[in-house]
Amino acid sequence: MRVLVVGAGGREHALALALARSAEVLVTPGNPGMAGAPGTACVPGPPEEVDADLVVVGPEAPLVDGLADRLRARGRLVLGPGADGARLEGSKAWMKELLATAGVPTARHATFEALEPALAHLRSQPPPYVVKTDGLAAGKGVLVTDSLEEAEADLAAKLSGQAFGGAGRRVVLEEGLAGPELSLLALCDGRRALPLVPAQDFKRVGEGGTGPNTGGMGAYSPVPGAGPDVVDEVMDRAVEPLLAELRRRGIDYRGVLYAGLMLTAAGPKVVEFNVRFGDPEAQVVLPRLVPGVDLADLLAQAAAGHLRTEPAWSDQACVTVVLAAAGYPGAPRRGDPITGVEEAGLVEGVQVLHAGTAWDVEGRLVTAGGRVLDVTALGPTLGVARDRAYRAASRINWRGLHFRSDIAKEAAREAVR
Repeated sequence: MRVLVVGAGGREHALALALARSAEVLVTPGNPGMAGAPGTACVPGPPEEVDADLVVVGPEAPLVDGLADRLRARGRLVLGPGADGARLEGSKAWMKELLATAGVPTARHATFEALEPALAHLRSQPPPYVVKTDGLAAGKGVLVTDSLEEAEADLAAKLSGQAFGGAGRRVVLEEGLAGPELSLLALCDGRRALPLVPAQDFKRVGEGGTGPNTGGMGAYSPVPGAGPDVVDEVMDRAVEPLLAELRRRGIDYRGVLYAGLMLTAAGPKVVEFNVRFGDPEAQVVLPRLVPGVDLADLLAQAAAGHLRTEPAWSDQACVTVVLAAAGYPGAPRRGDPITGVEEAGLVEGVQVLHAGTAWDVEGRLVTAGGRVLDVTALGPTLGVARDRAYRAASRINWRGLHFRSDIAKEAAREAVR
């Protein structure tokens, strides 16, 4: 089978590696880490012009823009929702309305387009304050703060268009939820939803969950305390009711539903639904597939509307640490030469995934985005996987490199109790 992966980041690199176990993989546009990898080739041109048996769309923006619809109109087999289903991620306000109709547990919320009523509502709420852009913001459109002044300033910047342009001119104000976070990805064929193994990611840029939100600074799997009972509850109360409501509205959802959850004292509550593989969750979920699992065939089943098989998962743990460019998540600096990638890849169990890299005119590997590399490690335990990931990360360098040193730290401790 020939599979085309659409995208250029760490998630797409992880997809390409997993798919290449059983298929010929093309990636557009791809990145330097994928180019020349065994079984993988980067190809130019729009996805509509690339010949493949299956197309897997990685990022959310092309899905919201209707890429899957255009490909299906040409008779292509596509994993990824059409623009109607992708609206789940394209509009947080619409997502919230859908969750309410489906009876999915989620935070209380209100939607605003005008500043004064939004400020009045904000001031009537207790902290923490949660301010979200309605549209796409690359994972950086959410503010969670105990400071009313900070929340007010963020609200004004978003509604004015200063912060995120048109994506922020409508905002969703939410109740702050307390509890551990959890990410659960489910593969959907329009009627059936198949859960993958859970993961936990780290959104804030700084140690201990401080600083602004990012697209994700690291992740790990498995998640202590998130066993089959938790997965079953999330599927029963969140994923399957949402899929049924989409179907009731005439939306044939074939792709990944990514539930971002908070495990509150009252049970799991949905923070958000995304419409694609998570990034960096895919980087720790896909490596845990048992060797021999045909991921290409599984994704093709979902795309064709006939999920028949379930994948087998390794007992190994996986940890990924995101190495970020100077200035990320605000204004990341580009063009800094990168060293040590090959040396990092020599650490047992480690795979260095490219997320924001390029070749410069002198043939050097340089930074070309905010999240530059994902150092991913497998190990028999979370502790071993974590040690391997950080040992490898320490071998990589560029000017202004920064990463969190606490990815999976508490989970590794809890796993050995």
